[in-house]
Amino acid sequence: MSSLRDSAPLLDAYLSYFEVKRHPFTIPGHKQRASRLDAGLGLVVDSDTPLYGGLDEIKLTNQVLKRAQLLAATLWGADYARFSTGGSTHANQAIILALGKPGDKVALSRTAHRSVLSALVLAGLEPIWLTPEIDAATGVPIGIAVGEFEKILDQGPIALLLTEPGYLGTMSDLPALIEAAHAHSIPVIVDAAWGAHFGFSRHVPAHCLAYGADALITSTHKALPGYSASALLIAQGRYLNFDRIEQSFETTHTTSPAGAPLASIDGCRALLQTRGEELISELVRNIDAFKSAVQSHFDLPIFLNTSDFPAGRFDPTKIVLRANQLGASGIEIEKVLQTQFIRVEMADSDTVVFLATLADSKEDFDELARMLIPTLKAQEKTPRPTATSLSWSVVPTVAISMRDAYFAETQMLLAENAVGHISADLIAPYPPGVAVVAPGEVLTKTILEGLSATKAAGVRIAYATDPNLASYRVVKP
Repeated sequence: MSSLRDSAPLLDAYLSYFEVKRHPFTIPGHKQRASRLDAGLGLVVDSDTPLYGGLDEIKLTNQVLKRAQLLAATLWGADYARFSTGGSTHANQAIILALGKPGDKVALSRTAHRSVLSALVLAGLEPIWLTPEIDAATGVPIGIAVGEFEKILDQGPIALLLTEPGYLGTMSDLPALIEAAHAHSIPVIVDAAWGAHFGFSRHVPAHCLAYGADALITSTHKALPGYSASALLIAQGRYLNFDRIEQSFETTHTTSPAGAPLASIDGCRALLQTRGEELISELVRNIDAFKSAVQSHFDLPIFLNTSDFPAGRFDPTKIVLRANQLGASGIEIEKVLQTQFIRVEMADSDTVVFLATLADSKEDFDELARMLIPTLKAQEKTPRPTATSLSWSVVPTVAISMRDAYFAETQMLLAENAVGHISADLIAPYPPGVAVVAPGEVLTKTILEGLSATKAAGVRIAYATDPNLASYRVVKP
């Protein structure tokens, strides 16, 4: 049976490097021999090799990265692909820097990841915020309506930036949105960080490029078994300038990319190409069986399911527990599971997200169910009404541009004095890293009280200058 390395040039180059005794007089300084200095340090770095002088010669004589990227572009039916060792954060920054010039406007979903917002600051682009629809039954954002996009067309956006699927697995009506944008020659850029597996099985939605989107950014370390901070940027050329993208990519990427993340991206591509249908189908079956086993112990539906949303607009590999249906706290459920060495992707008062991937077996799900069921039974109380998370429900009041706020003179104000002032920070519960307030937006009483309540419930509030939220960094009047 052939291995992935037979069809993955970067993976093969990585493995080949360690099959030959070498005498490197180049970086990295550990030279795969740090164990001579300390065994623990050696365990961490001795399997590391770079692209330059590792996967390829220092002059990139063998062009293995270029060949691997061409294979990825072909698999996704695109014209261009780049591999990033800086995660979807870097890929988002690269594509956004390539879109326009400072002062240009882009339409984007308010559920965008903070990396998209930071990219707007770097590029000097101005956001036109799009508010997602909220499903009344579940309190979950279900994407951007076409009408929400069309009503801002008179503001002249140069691009439409979407986050698909969202953090909880839901999606917009992508074909309709892409058609509406292209009718005005507006490119559609999709942060699909959580949807790298889309398009490779009949059991999951198609990937956005199949619907006609112009660029797809995805992480290979989330839904796929890639190395941490490995990501893909894939694009089509009808509405985008590849020379600008290439320039922006190189401007923002490291000049010393590590070999292992690059090799893992190539390996994940080969895995999807050769076994995607088989592995994703098996994963969906295992998740369905897991949900059924747990659900059988409770009367009310306690998971998000594909049947809750329009056809093709939910990721069936997503496991989202609705703690409010149990009258339980998602934070408390997480704490109990941690004592059993089970880590969850995210937990807040009403929700617990379990990340399932191709690396999980039926036995893993059986073990999770065995531990989860008694935990949920012990915490079951009177169900609570569905509430929409602060991250999904805030409608911002923009006072000045994010870029102006970022470079403005600032001061710290006590929380009780900060209402009505302009935030200089991006503040977000993490995960998922979706901004509750961005630089340049007004701090309202609703926002301050919501952040305080979210923190009190045990959720980490990230990126605030004062992580305790006793004070806020604001733009000086």
